[in-house]
Amino acid sequence: METEKKVTWFVASSFLIGLGSLLCALPFINEEKNKSKVGIEDICTEIKVVSGCQSSDASFQSKYLYFITLGQTMQGIAGMPLYILGTTFIDENVATHSTGIYVGIAECMSMIGYGMGYVIGAPLVKVPENSTSATNTTGTNGSTEWLWTWWIRFLSAALVAWFTLIPLSCFPHNMPGSTRIKAAKRKQRHWFDSKLKDLQVGTSIKDLCAVFWILMKNPVLICLSLSKATEYLVIIGAAEFLPIYLENQFMLTPPAATILAGLVLIPGGALGQLLGGIIASTLEMSCKALMRFIMATSVISLILLMFITLVRCNPLQFAGINEDYDGEGQLGNLTAPCNEKCRCSSSVYSSICGRDDIEYFSPCFAGCMYSKALTRKKTYYNCSCIKEGLITADEEGDFIDARREKCDAKCYKLPLFVAFIFSTLVFSGFSGVPIALTIMRIVPVQLRSLALGVCYVVLRIFGTIPGPSIFKMSGENSCIFRDVNECGYTGRCWIYNKTRMAYLFVGISFLCKLCTIIFTTTAFFMYKRQVNESTDIPNITVKNPKVKKERN
Repeated sequence: METEKKVTWFVASSFLIGLGSLLCALPFINEEKNKSKVGIEDICTEIKVVSGCQSSDASFQSKYLYFITLGQTMQGIAGMPLYILGTTFIDENVATHSTGIYVGIAECMSMIGYGMGYVIGAPLVKVPENSTSATNTTGTNGSTEWLWTWWIRFLSAALVAWFTLIPLSCFPHNMPGSTRIKAAKRKQRHWFDSKLKDLQVGTSIKDLCAVFWILMKNPVLICLSLSKATEYLVIIGAAEFLPIYLENQFMLTPPAATILAGLVLIPGGALGQLLGGIIASTLEMSCKALMRFIMATSVISLILLMFITLVRCNPLQFAGINEDYDGEGQLGNLTAPCNEKCRCSSSVYSSICGRDDIEYFSPCFAGCMYSKALTRKKTYYNCSCIKEGLITADEEGDFIDARREKCDAKCYKLPLFVAFIFSTLVFSGFSGVPIALTIMRIVPVQLRSLALGVCYVVLRIFGTIPGPSIFKMSGENSCIFRDVNECGYTGRCWIYNKTRMAYLFVGISFLCKLCTIIFTTTAFFMYKRQVNESTDIPNITVKNPKVKKERN
């Protein structure tokens, strides 16, 4: 593809990405506060249900679903030209062994954007604290502030994307010095698959499909693509599951866990991508050297991953889960004689820490009769289920039985966990740029964009699409208590088994990293064998997708 056409694609992609973000924000127009009057006391009193069980507003939820699905689809389609054509554009306009640095910078910025999304969106996962009752606002988590500010994030992303239209449109058709660089690259000797020798490509859909199928049958390309897919499966899956893991393993609040996950992902993944490109360019690695580098860094990240299983906290005592209300209740049942008259609901999770250092699902399940909000953290009094522990008084002289906070786990391993997961992400990121460089070197210049397209097809199918689901299922398998509302519907998981969660999280990541090593090793030996078998360097001209037949 000519340079001026690529620039046009960059501008169009940037515009469509902004439009996709705007579509995600559109449901806020004509928003109505549709409140279902369900008052739930967070203290020991009868639950007052005004409207009872009601089916959710399907049209209200569909509006969000349709717009966000359409916006995300548009962004996915528009983003591919930037990832694929942007990489080949860089490769065409810089020296061979400088490509890694610039591709590394591009991949680094991509990871920074992904991590910043977590940090910026962290306030949206804040669980609103109930004062005397919690009013459920349909589709809004009961937060008026959330209702009127969530769309600003999408609108800001749209504006940032559109601000890049002018600088992208100002790109020259030919970058300074590009003609000399392209001429020098044409003189360089590269090995290509024998099936690509004398391959001539046309411009019709049939020709495109024919070449696409030939690339799909290239074992080295597919193995490298699968290696990249398994790497991204770990990164994307960990990004989805890491906030939940931090929240439950180290007793963090949802916003704090989400922000910390973003702060780990930003420098870890970005630094790995950047350093991987710099090292590959500085050492002027060949294809074989690049694949050896991928295998070595993957082995290191695999070893670091194994140490993560050792960094976990002991589970706290949780009334009704692993503690039986001092022998008055049963494990697995939140209701005990001390709170059975309170008619508590397990659909509202607002855990408190009692003075007995036991965590309770809610003030209601602790049997607390009333509360105060004298400071930033609410305090609870006359809790019938809390009978032991250090007694302290508030400013008014009343004895405090519980506070709205997580109990102190007396676990100080969070910095060690962050260090291990950060190092694992850095070494995992090392392989991203070398894989892209290797793919671009094992195919002719004219087929590099299509080869990267094949790589991203494999990456999406086997990496970024199943990644979140696989890690989500591992979380569901470690769930020990789930939300069941008054209508009998099963909701999200409230409490997890920490030990099982740690082993499942590390186990899935371990298998993915092992697959990365296997696929890269397979590609390395296939490439080595084919290079040894073929010493001819093809001179490729691209006109028609048919292989020339030898004349007798």
